Amino acid sequence: MNKLLYRPIGMLFSVLGGLAASAVFRQVWKLITGDKVAPTATQRDRGWGEVLLAATVQGAIFGLVKAAIDRGGATGYDKLTGEWPGDTDDVD
Repeated sequence: MNKLLYRPIGMLFSVLGGLAASAVFRQVWKLITGDKVAPTATQRDRGWGEVLLAATVQGAIFGLVKAAIDRGGATGYDKLTGEWPGDTDDVD
């Protein structure tokens, strides 16, 4: 039953994590290239290399932030309730 209570908390953490990841990506992209805005895939004046680099960096940052937020939220929930909100099956 307590796992159901974690769902809205987990969703809130996900939204906040997405906002944090976006802010981190903007700063990292600015450090890498000096540009304030990363290219999008449909910008005609940007090359393939730049577009794919931006997508790679953005994906890595979003994945890292999401994992950190999810893990931190689950750990905190476990400490508060004594129940792990996610998967507990052993994986070989």
